[in-house]
Amino acid sequence: MRAPITLDLHLPNFNYPDVGPEAVFERLVDIATTAEASGFTSISLMDHFHQIPPVGPAENWMFDGSTMLAGLAGRTSTIALGLLVGGVTYRNPALHAKITTTLDIISGGRAFHGIGAGWFEDEHKAYGFAMPSLGTRFEILEEHLQIARAMFTQPRATVAGEHVHVTEAYNNPKPLRGDIPILIGGSGERKTLRLVAQYADGCNLFGDPERARHLLGVLEGHCETVGRDPSEITKTSMATIVIGATHEAAQAKLDWMRSAGVPEERVAAAIAGDPDTVAQRAAAFREVGIEGLTFSMPDAHDLEAVALAGKALAPVFAA
Repeated sequence: MRAPITLDLHLPNFNYPDVGPEAVFERLVDIATTAEASGFTSISLMDHFHQIPPVGPAENWMFDGSTMLAGLAGRTSTIALGLLVGGVTYRNPALHAKITTTLDIISGGRAFHGIGAGWFEDEHKAYGFAMPSLGTRFEILEEHLQIARAMFTQPRATVAGEHVHVTEAYNNPKPLRGDIPILIGGSGERKTLRLVAQYADGCNLFGDPERARHLLGVLEGHCETVGRDPSEITKTSMATIVIGATHEAAQAKLDWMRSAGVPEERVAAAIAGDPDTVAQRAAAFREVGIEGLTFSMPDAHDLEAVALAGKALAPVFAA
């Protein structure tokens, strides 16, 4: 069961111009339905408790990702939904599997289960979450993957991990498809991509197309080691898109990002330009083997920009 992502609109920010708390959910619904109508195959949210750098200041708004996805599931009909990605330290893996299964039922079988080792130390301190060493977090991540798959597919799940475990645990009703695709986020060559090869239905990588080419080669090596067909895994990459009807319009958005204090390295890394330019640059990912693009937009609150991005990029990553 491959991860259902070819074009994903990632929404990391919820502070939109002239949109108050009483209106923000309806704006998110408008964004999601516009994306759905414009060729996007999925919507993803972060799994954080306050805003992260460099997206914005910590005091900016942040929602519980799975709860908000459930709300959006009730107002959409075809688009897949998931966290990009859940933090392994934030909840018991059986609970997390239950939450994703609930989202799957609400959405009519459109959920994916995004998970990663976690990284944001300040957030752990602020909200009282233990943050073990990176090595231990990867051990927990592997056990989480085993438990989640067992919860999704087995009548009663039993996994005896060193850090987390389940014993004859129910997860009823089962996911509507009989399972839920699992996506692992991160580009670690030794541990993350090994776990992708062994357990995941999708991965989300970071970097430019040449970096993606290298990482896909590493993933293929891990797949060969564990006896996995790499074609069973949806390979996606993360990006920022800045699109305008013209090159000048896109440049004005980049200038606005700089004036808003967005770090220059993030501005410079954005795929920016008119629709043809953006599509051409995105196609470079497809050419090296990336099958889906997950991207944020600094102006995702602008429904015309969302529609423009979907119509430009959906053909690039069409199956």
